[in-house]
Amino acid sequence: MGTIIGQKEFFKGIGQIKFEGEESDNPLAYRFYDKNQLVFGKPMKEHFKFAVAYWHSFVNSGNDPFGVGTKKYPWMESKDTTKRAHQKMDAAFEFISKLDLEYFCFHDFDLIDEGNSISESEKRLNDISDYCLLKMEKSNIKPLWGTANLFSNPRYMNGAATNPDFNVVSYAAAQVKNAIDITLKLKGENYVFWGGREGYMSLLNTDMKRELDNLATFLHMAKDYGRSQGFKGCFFIEPKPMEPSKHQYDYDAATVIGFLKEYGLDKDFKLNIEVNHATLANHTFDHELQTAANSNMLGSIDANRGDYQNGWDTDQFPNNIYEIIEALLVIIRSGGLQGGGINFDAKTRRNSTDLEDLFYSHIGGIDIFARSLLITQKIIEDSDYISMLNNRYSSFETDTGKKFTRGKLTMEDMNAYAKKSNEPKLKSGNQELFENLINRHIR
Repeated sequence: MGTIIGQKEFFKGIGQIKFEGEESDNPLAYRFYDKNQLVFGKPMKEHFKFAVAYWHSFVNSGNDPFGVGTKKYPWMESKDTTKRAHQKMDAAFEFISKLDLEYFCFHDFDLIDEGNSISESEKRLNDISDYCLLKMEKSNIKPLWGTANLFSNPRYMNGAATNPDFNVVSYAAAQVKNAIDITLKLKGENYVFWGGREGYMSLLNTDMKRELDNLATFLHMAKDYGRSQGFKGCFFIEPKPMEPSKHQYDYDAATVIGFLKEYGLDKDFKLNIEVNHATLANHTFDHELQTAANSNMLGSIDANRGDYQNGWDTDQFPNNIYEIIEALLVIIRSGGLQGGGINFDAKTRRNSTDLEDLFYSHIGGIDIFARSLLITQKIIEDSDYISMLNNRYSSFETDTGKKFTRGKLTMEDMNAYAKKSNEPKLKSGNQELFENLINRHIR
């Protein structure tokens, strides 16, 4: 890794996090993540492209609706906006470097506080991105993707691109332009749209058709601008069903795919799937991944989990190995992520107030993916999983079955085939056998 730079060391006493193997009891070491180990023919790090979320790791103070923040980060102490932003970036690069990772993700105003006008915000973003370039020159750390925060400021209480007031829509467009410019400047590999308030609270005061049309127009403008400036990466949309809006227009993967295809955006946009958003939509993570992969739109993922007893987006670090194995079976069999990687859109708990907790949480999340990938390789290469799955559909490999899949049969043909065949025998789906197969390979 590159040299850790900055005027101050924030994570004192914590050195480089290294791979020590499964037998290690060191909580500040990787037990499964050996970044250069070949899995399915390429290094682990290339499967994952792990990215640290700037907002949760360096901005989140632990506040919630019932109390003020509990986390007193040393890089947030200065009252000077520029100094505070520089120290926050020093801490970020130190942290990412010590984790031996290469990527981070950011919202525009994670990097530095928003100004009192678009012009002031633009100047601040240019200044902090200049400082970021200096940090990048002395390390191999870079942005996986950038985005704009179009949901926190009160001006966006009725949405950003879908706001009923054109003045707000134009302000959002200016903010996105600046965020795309900064992403390009920092050589970010992708750009993400999360429609935090692109939805409605009540249809009584909402013209849904107009808002969807305006959202599509906005996304076309942003895409065209990015391409005109030389951006060659992927544009991602991150589905979420609700919260803070009652209903958001990017409800789930299927809804987003339908929207992108309807408005001719499907050639430039793919999906960034989040675990907790999938479960809030009453789907499983692997369902959303498979839905995106079916349309060749599986671009990137936000790695986290929800709390099954809470009905909101808790953004906890992932620890469910069964869930991650099921997800990786979809990702690997679909050819991997297209353009993106694995962003830890997760935050330490409100009562986890030690700086070391940031390391424990990320190390645990990274290791759960690495361990799951190794198990996934065994399932695919050393078990009967693929043949068992294919066998369930073997009837479509017969002459008549193949004709059906190729669209060569009519309803009359199907009727005639059914009449000459015996009553179909029940064929077990062997669900428990498939589930046991995963359990058998978890070591």
